[in-house]
Amino acid sequence: QVQLVESGGGLVEAGGSLRLSCAVSGRTGNSYVMAWFRQAPGKEREFVAAIRWSGGSASYADSVTGRFIISRDNAKNLVYLQMNSLKTEDTAVYYCAADRQLVIPRTRSGYDYWGQGTQVTVSS
Repeated sequence: QVQLVESGGGLVEAGGSLRLSCAVSGRTGNSYVMAWFRQAPGKEREFVAAIRWSGGSASYADSVTGRFIISRDNAKNLVYLQMNSLKTEDTAVYYCAADRQLVIPRTRSGYDYWGQGTQVTVSS
């Protein structure tokens, strides 16, 4: 079992920055993929970014490429999502997800473990 707890959400003006954190506990390892998804009201949960627990290149949704950065701190068991140049359309509940995978899934069905989510609101 893997437990995920997100934090760092809040209200920010457009153009601003936020850093989300995901505290990871339980049985993980280098074969795990850590991801961030988001879900806006009335919309499907969508992929934002992912990275392997062992490191290496990350994967990003086109809508956030160049603005968001995913990283992990293995020593602290934390996964981060640095969000820069925020737009009003980034407003959503952001979820941390994890699963043991050979490739990096970009769909919700690719992950078995989820956090409770943290709200990010970007005002104009």
